[in-house]
Amino acid sequence: MRFSTMTKWRWHILFAAIAGVALRLFFVLHFPTSSGDTPIYENLAMNWLQHGVYGISAEGHITPTDIRVPGYPALLAAIYALTGRTGPQARLFVRLVQVFVDLGTCFLAAALAGAMTPKAQRQRVAIVALWLAATCPFLANYAAVPLTETLATFVSALALLLLIMSVKGAAEVPCGDPYLHFFRNRWALSGAFLVGIATLVRPESPLLLIAFALLLVYKMRRPSAWKPLALTCASLAVMFLLPLSPWAARNAITLHKLQFLAPRYAQLPSEIVPRGFHAWERTWLVRMRDAYLVSWKLDEEAISIEDIPSSAFDSPAERERVAALLAKHNRNLAMTQEIDDGFAALAAERTSRKPWRTYIWVPVQRALTIWFSPRIELLPYSGHVRPVAGSWADDPVDVSVTIGFFLLGLVYAGLALSGLWRTWRFSGSQNAGNELAGTYRAIALTILFMAIRTAFVSTVESPEPRYVLECIPAVLAVGAFSFLPRVQDES
Repeated sequence: MRFSTMTKWRWHILFAAIAGVALRLFFVLHFPTSSGDTPIYENLAMNWLQHGVYGISAEGHITPTDIRVPGYPALLAAIYALTGRTGPQARLFVRLVQVFVDLGTCFLAAALAGAMTPKAQRQRVAIVALWLAATCPFLANYAAVPLTETLATFVSALALLLLIMSVKGAAEVPCGDPYLHFFRNRWALSGAFLVGIATLVRPESPLLLIAFALLLVYKMRRPSAWKPLALTCASLAVMFLLPLSPWAARNAITLHKLQFLAPRYAQLPSEIVPRGFHAWERTWLVRMRDAYLVSWKLDEEAISIEDIPSSAFDSPAERERVAALLAKHNRNLAMTQEIDDGFAALAAERTSRKPWRTYIWVPVQRALTIWFSPRIELLPYSGHVRPVAGSWADDPVDVSVTIGFFLLGLVYAGLALSGLWRTWRFSGSQNAGNELAGTYRAIALTILFMAIRTAFVSTVESPEPRYVLECIPAVLAVGAFSFLPRVQDES
């Protein structure tokens, strides 16, 4: 019987892997794409490989820069070295590598589900999570674009798995102060090191370690634990900074500044950072459509006042002030300090008038956009569904895909909520002891990580759904808990 069960699980693993590769190859072959950042990463990788300079080509020479962390360009440079092709000619090879990196993320989602589940149901839940991840188009379609997201999601999922193993291990210490186990546990230190590696791919990756540290502080809040808490945090900080140290040293030597991450606005030294303009946008911009029509046209195209929603203005006079500033920008397609100061004044006035709008309402709306927008930004569909009858008449495929992806996002969210409820009901009826405590702590870390990341990305310049892609494996892992067996009343 056990042999038969193991054989069944192996067939599940095999067919889930095949389905995962097939779905990703479908996107690679039918919907290959690139983004505005793709040429930047390719240029960094080519200059690094061919000239030994991590920099951007401009006006016939290479300028060293720190506008992007070096993790993804390092992967591109390795692929270029192995294939003998660079830039656009190597994109197919890059996409094929990302297919298998993303397949690895599917197995990490299964491992996350297994690590968070009581032992008796671990295998079942892990297989469900593997199928959910393998067939998830939100993960799969990013394999078809040379961007950081596929690699960042893989490394972040691995780091989260190690930190989950740490909190579970701490809960299972049989005697003494279990929270000292955080400090002694190799999982926590390895997880901090992996967060450092992830930071070399996406600079906001330390949010995962912040979530872990907050959980640690809560569990070790007693005064008697403050000394081991300090030692623990110091050890985690050292492990986190180790992989970042070469990058920081390079920046200090080459650029004469201590930079462990990358500049927030990814600007070159000669560029004006439009902080005032971005502050003004943070008082109203909540949709991806507005980012395309306003944010991403800055310094590139004319911005029309007609494309800005009415929520950006509190009065006709304010609208006229914005129109005048945009007219100055559109004249030379350039942001000047004078224009930016004008937008900064508008942002300050709007925030002073309605602080709850800037600090609560707009971030909440952005968070909803980031999580529940149809994730078709890499696909050749407009996403327009209103009015439904007219949009359907114009392009039924476009409407169907848009609505389908939106509903799929709701399904994943519903599965995650159902999984949390089922875990509570299932484990609450078991005599699981410390194992149950470890499960709760693992889930708490996962939820805290997703909450902190959502709160952070809701404050950035544009509400892009890709900013929470690193959370999707955790969402699917928790969603797999929905398939735990129903609780039977104990007699």
